[in-house]
Amino acid sequence: MLGWSLLACAALYAALRVFGGYGPPSRPLRRLRRREVATLEAAGEAVFPPGGALPSSGSDADLAGYLDRLLEAMHPRARRQIQLLLFLVEHATLVFPAPGWGGFRRYSALSLEQRQRVLEAWADSHIFSRRLVFLSLRALLTMGYFAHRPVLRHLGLAPFAIDTPLCPADLLLPRVGESPDSISYDAADLGAAGAGTPLALDGPLHPAYADEES
Repeated sequence: MLGWSLLACAALYAALRVFGGYGPPSRPLRRLRRREVATLEAAGEAVFPPGGALPSSGSDADLAGYLDRLLEAMHPRARRQIQLLLFLVEHATLVFPAPGWGGFRRYSALSLEQRQRVLEAWADSHIFSRRLVFLSLRALLTMGYFAHRPVLRHLGLAPFAIDTPLCPADLLLPRVGESPDSISYDAADLGAAGAGTPLALDGPLHPAYADEES
């Protein structure tokens, strides 16, 4: 009887740890669960904390939105691997606890300093698989962070506003994913050749990048 009681308590603890206490995401997502969003945002803030070299922190960069779009485009097997990666980071503190009080809590429940220390331990571990997990997580976070438009503006990598005339190729090639019947141009729509003037480095940015608040 005692054994069954202990087993029931362990099952209840596991269910609460894996599923309980997560708030809803700030907006609906197609692939990421709310617990995965919590892990991703907690790790993003640890890798790109407020007050870093760039004005935007990981919390500002909508990493969950980026990864959700990435997962939507992935093969189901690769998508599952990334979801398992986030699950591992979230609950590996049971085996590799964070320093300080409450280090066995799930990753997203730790303090910022504890989360940073946990990632440092993964990065510097003598176990190759742990270092590989850290590199995989950092790659996801970095892709999402450097896709954030204010970050691109700050680095001078945001696209410029370019007024391009139609060229002969536009009469032959449809947009990606559409059929040739979708081409609505003819020879009369062709624009004049440009003057060949290089873009000014202080010129206007593409509207989607120029007006967004950082």
